[in-house]
Amino acid sequence: MDKSDVIKLISVTTTQDAYGIWQKTESSAQVYCRVESISQREFFDAGRNGLNPEYKFIVFFGDYNNEMVVEYNGSRYAVYRTYQNNDDMELYVERKGGTNGIKEDNSGQTG
Repeated sequence: MDKSDVIKLISVTTTQDAYGIWQKTESSAQVYCRVESISQREFFDAGRNGLNPEYKFIVFFGDYNNEMVVEYNGSRYAVYRTYQNNDDMELYVERKGGTNGIKEDNSGQTG
């Protein structure tokens, strides 16, 4: 099965620093995948639950470690459902607010 596209699987961890402030940090891994369109049934079933599915990414089972954010072609997507199919893991994703970065402060300040 052809897996010639590349995605980033992104995990976000939250830790408390020395001052008691919670900090989010990202780690990512590039993996090969196959990109497929969402089926019509998946689109309507997910839509009934308030989801807006966009892609299905198929990766090797061993490459997936429960990451909930996927980056593909410069855009970030939230994983809303997974399905293991033999040696493959299917990741169903939607574009969703809050997945575009670990910083969720709208004040324009960094740090």
